[in-house]
Amino acid sequence: MANARPDLALLELLVAIDDHGSLGAAARAVGMAQPNASRAVRQWEQRVGLTLIERSPRGSTLTAAGTVVVHWAREVLADVDRLLDAAAALRTDRDAELRIIASMTVAECLLPAWLGDFHRSHPDIKVQLQVRNSRQVFDRLVAGDCDLGFVESPSVPDRLHSATVAHDRLIVVAHPTHPWTRRRRALTIAELAATPLLVREPGSGTRSTVDVALAEFPRAEPLLELGSAAAIRTSVSSGVGPAVVSTLAVADQIDRGELVAIPVEGLDLPRTLRAVWRPPRKLSGPAGQLVSEIIRMPIERRNGLHTNGSPTGRRRG
Repeated sequence: MANARPDLALLELLVAIDDHGSLGAAARAVGMAQPNASRAVRQWEQRVGLTLIERSPRGSTLTAAGTVVVHWAREVLADVDRLLDAAAALRTDRDAELRIIASMTVAECLLPAWLGDFHRSHPDIKVQLQVRNSRQVFDRLVAGDCDLGFVESPSVPDRLHSATVAHDRLIVVAHPTHPWTRRRRALTIAELAATPLLVREPGSGTRSTVDVALAEFPRAEPLLELGSAAAIRTSVSSGVGPAVVSTLAVADQIDRGELVAIPVEGLDLPRTLRAVWRPPRKLSGPAGQLVSEIIRMPIERRNGLHTNGSPTGRRRG
C-alpha cells in the first residue's frame, strides 16, 4: 500500500485531533486551514478504506480505528525525531562534547533511537557521530580521535575497555527464487562455506564473525565485497546472491517476503554489541552518561525491538 503512505503533516494532524479533541482545534494547532485539514483526512480515509474520524454537528472525534492509527502515528513521528537527532550528530562539529564512532550495523539500526533519547534528556550536549567498520572504530579510539565507540566485532583489543549494550544475531538470507529456498533439508555449514557469498569488507564486525564461524571449512571466494549492510541487503533483494547479515538489517524484507531466511544446521551466530573506549576503565562525562542510559533501557528497546519482538521502526501487520 505504498501509494497510501501519508505525509508527516497528516500524521501530525491526526495526533492533534487526539490531543485537542476536535478537527478544528487540531487544524489550528498544526497551522492548517480547517477545510484543508478535513479534505486531507477524508482523502486518506478513502485511500486506506478506514473511517478515522466521526463527523457530527458538534465536531469531529476519532473512531476506534482512528485511535489505533493515531497511536502508530505517534510512534512514526517519534522515530522521525530520532532520525533527525541522529542525522544532526553526523554533522562535523569541532565543539562537540561527545565524539562517537560506530560500526555500520549499530549506526544504521540502533543509534538513531539511542541518540534521540539522549538528546531529549541532555539537549545541551553536542554530539558528533562518525560511521566506520569495527576495525576502524578501534583504530580511531586508540588514536584519540573519538571518545566512545560502538562495535559488533567478536573481540576487543586489550588496550580498550568495553561494556555490553545490546545483542543481535546473524542469519543467512537469499532471494525468494534462490535454490536454497526450495530445499527440504537445512543447509550445512560446509555448503555455506563453499558458496560464494555477498560479504562485508575486511575489518567489519559482521565479516569477522562469519570468518570465525566458517574458519574450519574450505571457503569459496566472496561473490562481492560491499561496504554496508544496506548495500548487501539491496544486492540480495536484487537476486545477486546470498549473504550472512544481522537480523536487525533485514527484518522488514523478510516480513514482506522480499528475502528468505535460510536455516543452516548447527550454525548459530548470536552477537554481543559493545560500547568501547580508552582507559581509564570507569567511563565518565557525557560518554558515561550515554552508555549508562542505554544499559538502563528496557531490553527490547536497547536491542532495537518493540515488545512484540520486531525491530524498532518495523511494524508488523
